[in-house]
Amino acid sequence: MRSKVRWRGIAEAAVGAIAHHVSTSPSPRAADQVVQAYRLKVIVSTSIANALEWFDFVAFGFFAVSMAKLFFPASNQFASLLTTFATFAIPFVVRPIGAFVLGAYADRHGRKTTLVLTIALMTLGTAIMAIVPTYGSIGAWAAVIVVTARMIQAFSVGGEYGAAIAFLVEQGGARRGFMASWHYSSQSMTAVVASSFATLLYAKLTPEQIDAWGWRLPFYFGLLIAPVGLYVRARLRESDLFLVVATSKTPVLEVLARQRSGIAFAASVIAASAVTVYMVLFMPTFAITQLGLPSSVAFLGSLLAGTIHTVLIPVFGLLSDHYDRKSLLLGASLALLILAYPLFAFLVATPSVAALLGVQGVLGVINAINMGCLGGLVAELFPTQIRSSGLSLANALTQMTLGGTTPFISLWLIQATGQPTAPAFYLMFGAAVSVTALIALRAE
Repeated sequence: MRSKVRWRGIAEAAVGAIAHHVSTSPSPRAADQVVQAYRLKVIVSTSIANALEWFDFVAFGFFAVSMAKLFFPASNQFASLLTTFATFAIPFVVRPIGAFVLGAYADRHGRKTTLVLTIALMTLGTAIMAIVPTYGSIGAWAAVIVVTARMIQAFSVGGEYGAAIAFLVEQGGARRGFMASWHYSSQSMTAVVASSFATLLYAKLTPEQIDAWGWRLPFYFGLLIAPVGLYVRARLRESDLFLVVATSKTPVLEVLARQRSGIAFAASVIAASAVTVYMVLFMPTFAITQLGLPSSVAFLGSLLAGTIHTVLIPVFGLLSDHYDRKSLLLGASLALLILAYPLFAFLVATPSVAALLGVQGVLGVINAINMGCLGGLVAELFPTQIRSSGLSLANALTQMTLGGTTPFISLWLIQATGQPTAPAFYLMFGAAVSVTALIALRAE
């Protein structure tokens, strides 16, 4: 009898709790507004932090000509510049290590914790770049320190991609493509800010001032505002999808054992955008060394491309949630394959600021379609419990083999062939890799 009374009391308490919850629960409309408000907070917070994290990584490429003289002096400008772009590419070898370590960390301990850690590591690399002495002061050790800083940043970036895309996608519900697109849009904000910095500095400072201290200013800027990124990321909460899933103890091993085809497809689909992004980064150097344009205007094309990316990537991300992502991506990759050589041929035949802006604008639109659809598609190739590891590994492999080597290979192709249009062939190669993978994915 006492047992029945006890269970009746528990039942009554449960019913009362449910009734109270129903009476005090927000309406469906109000609940939806809360969800939308938090998604907006996630977009703003991750975008700001991501833009700040990538700022000095991009700035290094934009100041390659100055870096070549200050840290890698050689017998001629080409050898010095080639060494600089080799230094740009070498840290990409570290990216898979960051992908292994930080991707697994994100799948075991959470996306938010990993995103806070990656921005802290990037800040360390920025601090080193801001204060490193040049070759004239400490000799070859200057190059060693620069490479070390770049490797720390590369390790951070290797794990950042998977954690960030997973975090955004897992907040999005039916708007996975739109949410993921903000990762790429915020990186493009970085290009806009870095391009603006470079354009302003080259317009206001003499070449001697740039080489003496001007090149350090972007790194100081990144260092000063890095705490903003740390603050906004620390205030986010963990992804609900991650919290309810059973985490894997060995996510990397599980990805390698069960998701090899997913890694191959994701890495191949990323190829076209990876090569295009770093080709845009290479274009100011191309404009100065091959077209003979002054430094003060060489960055305007990258500024335009970055602006187009920032604005249009979320638009195409939203469209990718309503239309077939694979078809949109395939169309953009085919356009890049067909137009790459004519664009470079036109630019070389008409070496002017207007031509540079036109070419960079076309590349910007094509790549905005690519990156707007990309995040949602590759995220869907991996299950939640190993998504960060899979995404990080796939992206790191592509960036190591194709993306990060773009400036170096483009410069080498020009020297080897004697043709300034030669970088177009590398763009076409990246596009062909993506086209092949997308056709195979659509056939599945």
